[in-house]
Amino acid sequence: MQTSSLSSRDAVIPWWRAAIPEWGPVVVGLLALYVPSFYDLITGLWMSEEQAHGPIILVLSTWLLYRKWPEMMARTEGQPSSRAGWIVAVVGLVMYVLGRSQQFSIFEIGSYIVLLAAVLLIKRGTLALRIMWFPLFFMLFMIPLPGILVAMLTMPMKTAVSYVTEHVLFFLGYPIARSGVILQMGQYQLMVADACAGLHTLFTLEALGLFYLNLVRHTSALRNGVLAILIVPISFTANVIRVMTLTLITYYFGDAAGQGFLHGFAGMVLFISALLLILGVDWLLQSYVQRREKKHA
Repeated sequence: MQTSSLSSRDAVIPWWRAAIPEWGPVVVGLLALYVPSFYDLITGLWMSEEQAHGPIILVLSTWLLYRKWPEMMARTEGQPSSRAGWIVAVVGLVMYVLGRSQQFSIFEIGSYIVLLAAVLLIKRGTLALRIMWFPLFFMLFMIPLPGILVAMLTMPMKTAVSYVTEHVLFFLGYPIARSGVILQMGQYQLMVADACAGLHTLFTLEALGLFYLNLVRHTSALRNGVLAILIVPISFTANVIRVMTLTLITYYFGDAAGQGFLHGFAGMVLFISALLLILGVDWLLQSYVQRREKKHA
């Protein structure tokens, strides 16, 4: 047992040692640029409820890069580099300087993705970028969006969620009324906040759905395409379930419960319901695809 463990460890160490001369300076350079940027986000914007998905996306996208790295290295061995990578690198550095100096997060964090793409093009060519496209695309979900865009898109989304919540609970026999995004349930008034039914929540659930698609890797293009499209209504439905949960918690247990620990519990309900809906829709699509294949067999 001990000999096997030592031999497996010896087999891993040379791989890392061989990678250090090629990739070590790149990693050090990226850390020097972006550790301050991500530290500012983790201690600032990402502390808010609306942006709490940011560090999760960063960790998951880094894991996706790590997961695809051996395949990328093997398939791009001996491949020529791309000169376009230097142009992409210049664009990324300009974005970083502008974003960092002007505190424009969409440029500063967006430049991280652009520079990663540039490094892949310079070191391993266009094939490396094609292999790594999903982890880089997935990182887009961690970029903080401009407040003006968020405010413009959030209000109609909150109104729609409030409308559906009102009609579902009224159908179930609850004493509920609505004025805009304010729900009146019994003696309680609840305003649907941005964090409950806004653009950031939709982005987080979209990321969850796409991450699931990347993990399961269905061979059916129809199944992948339909599930990707249905992620949007699934996300909306999960938002409605969350708002309904908060409304019922407030109605039965009072305003303090709705704003306290159970408010965080409703956030867990959001993601659990979204995941269950994705799994359920995927199961239905699987059944349909299997019946279709048997029919044409």
